Amino acid sequence: MQRTVITGSGAYIPPHIKTNRDFTVHDFYDEAHERIHAAPTDIVEKFRDITGIEERRYAGNEFNASDMATIAAKHAIEDAGIDPETIDQIIVAHNFGNVVKHTIQTDVLPALASRVKHELNIQNPACVAYDILFGCPGWIQGVIQADAFFKAGMAKRALVIGTETLSRVIDIYDRDSMIFSDGAGATILEYKEVEEDGPGILASSVMSHCIDEAFYLYMGKSNFPDSDPRVRYIKMKGRKVYEYAMKHVPAAMKACIEKAGVEVGQVKKFFLHQANEKMDEGFIKALYRLYGMKEIPADIMPMSIHKLGNSSVATVPTLFDLVKRGILDEHQLHAGDVVMFASVGAGMNINAVCYRY
Repeated sequence: MQRTVITGSGAYIPPHIKTNRDFTVHDFYDEAHERIHAAPTDIVEKFRDITGIEERRYAGNEFNASDMATIAAKHAIEDAGIDPETIDQIIVAHNFGNVVKHTIQTDVLPALASRVKHELNIQNPACVAYDILFGCPGWIQGVIQADAFFKAGMAKRALVIGTETLSRVIDIYDRDSMIFSDGAGATILEYKEVEEDGPGILASSVMSHCIDEAFYLYMGKSNFPDSDPRVRYIKMKGRKVYEYAMKHVPAAMKACIEKAGVEVGQVKKFFLHQANEKMDEGFIKALYRLYGMKEIPADIMPMSIHKLGNSSVATVPTLFDLVKRGILDEHQLHAGDVVMFASVGAGMNINAVCYRY
């Protein structure tokens, strides 16, 4: 039988560290443009307790999202040991395109995937390059899309990348600005002949809620009262996002597991979008409750959010690459392990993939 197999992975983690302490010199304002009078140190400490984030990474001035994507892609190609000219599709997930440092304007002409193909110097015109916008679940959606093209007989090898420079679209007067970071993760996917119990994608599930939920994340003016109303920044209705995610993500994960024909206890690792430590822990607890289970293994949920923050579409592929390369010492992958990729984000969109390593 044939399945979609991840044959290579790579990541680019920016070297510039911004710690929580760096935010203690900020003045924060609420959505009503009123100054928050709590001490910045108290605001930052409460933020860490809720999200688990201690520091995050920002890209240097010389790099854009497409630059980071290209570096991650080169690592994935090298890891897979393939000729780039044999890639049939390049799928790049992002939300804001290239944002030049010290500006707020996004640049998606040409598409980031086209820029990556250009930088990789791929001559093959049959290698189709395109972008995908799906909020934070974009990389997983790219994987699902590549799998569909494989099954339709339209491709056999794909490069799927998630890349973002969220640090360039944040409002520094908004407490939520502390969540976001930059980074890129990439994978090579191939449609291969495997044994019944061999590696590959076992199942996927996707859902979108676009009525009231559509604007839980949006672009809005700064919280600072005298800001230019024409300049827009990423904004989030945090409580709404949390409640939505807790209600729907565990159900989507359960649907994916059941489609895969495996038991929840067989899932060795959950690679979850790194947005909020407590929320991710809540997903797993809620999922196990759906199966009437209370005991959760201690080593099933690798986390990178504490040091890398929320880099949107890059969190899941970057986390997978860190574990695959043995960089997170407490987590390892072994042949035959069933794992799950799952994410939630702007749209609102949710997706999950059940995969055998």
